[in-house]
Amino acid sequence: MASFPPRVNEKEIVRSRTIGELLAPAAPFDKKCGRENWTVAFAPDGSYFAWSQGHRTVKLVPWSQCLQNFLLHGTKNVTNSSSLRLPRQNSDGGQKNKPREHIIDCGDIVWSLAFGSSVPEKQSRCVNIEWHRFRFGQDQLLLATGLNNGRIKIWDVYTGKLLLNLVDHTEVVRDLTFAPDGSLILVSASRDKTLRVWDLKDDGNMMKVLRGHQNWVYSCAFSPDSSILCSVGASKAVFLWNMDKYTMIRKLEGHHHDVVACDFSPDGALLATASYDTRVYIWDPHNGDILMEFGHLFPPPTPIFAGGANDRWVRSVSFSHDGLHVASLADDKMVRFWRIDEDYPVQVAPLSNGLCCAFSTDGSVLAAGTHDGSVYFWATPRQVPSLQHLCRMSVRRVMPTQEVQELPIPSKLLEFLSYRI
Repeated sequence: MASFPPRVNEKEIVRSRTIGELLAPAAPFDKKCGRENWTVAFAPDGSYFAWSQGHRTVKLVPWSQCLQNFLLHGTKNVTNSSSLRLPRQNSDGGQKNKPREHIIDCGDIVWSLAFGSSVPEKQSRCVNIEWHRFRFGQDQLLLATGLNNGRIKIWDVYTGKLLLNLVDHTEVVRDLTFAPDGSLILVSASRDKTLRVWDLKDDGNMMKVLRGHQNWVYSCAFSPDSSILCSVGASKAVFLWNMDKYTMIRKLEGHHHDVVACDFSPDGALLATASYDTRVYIWDPHNGDILMEFGHLFPPPTPIFAGGANDRWVRSVSFSHDGLHVASLADDKMVRFWRIDEDYPVQVAPLSNGLCCAFSTDGSVLAAGTHDGSVYFWATPRQVPSLQHLCRMSVRRVMPTQEVQELPIPSKLLEFLSYRI
């Protein structure tokens, strides 16, 4: 395992270029509590961006229009500004899927968001279903919102209408993730210590409850092929689940504090986890090995100090779609961009009170949400991937570590394919 503490002065590192800001409007007597932006999300096709604006509100904006507004009006925009509003949708059916802005009142504090799109060929996992309330077509785009009261609401992105209200969790729904295969399988992670699996093609039927966490579940993420689910939570928990059998594969051990975020690399060969222990770990999910450690405090804290209030809690982590870069957001008022083969951040950006971050669909922009309901955007490190890396990703998309290690090829090539060099 390589240990990568920040060993250089961050003033020498490139500062990320600011793309824009969406500042949440605040009334003179607005309560600070409840304004938090716990989650930001980009639609799989890059058409929309959504974030929890605080006080029950979710805002949906066409992403291309948002970028255009930044170019026309500068980086700073207040989210209720008329310059960001798009025309109302016409009743003409031909305008159905024309992107437009929506402001959604979810009825309670929003903790989690996830976009889901359907593929008609992917049928419901429930058999002998002759009637469905909803028949999702190929052009369907859904938004799931997880609420403070344990409910999950499903919205039509194009119309802003409520489609489903999923009720079963007894505590905050802390995270949501759709299976990337277009099956509209949704997994929710909750403070009630469970994960629940929902089939939206079966009108939101709850298929399975995954139990194993002894404390709050903070986050969950699907592997790119939808076969594995990672869930992380309090008490150092990192679990991997087989989503064909709904059984636990293994527990990953190494963190010293609550683990609050996770994300798979685009080829599924790597898993990033962020923890309050000041570290981001890069794992091989197929064997449980820690391949890299990105430290946010130097020198690295001892396990006792890392397990307490260390002022460097890492709040969020996200893998870029190029498979080369990872973004992390910590309590030291800094966003960091890491390369998976470098021992220090390649870019940094200042951010106070950050809570969450996510890469845009094309990987060119990072969005981060804050305590006051605002969103900030930065240009991400741009680098043309090498042919070797592209070939490695192609191989790893279809071949787990165990199969790679059995290939009759030189050891150096094995190490490269296994992300060990």
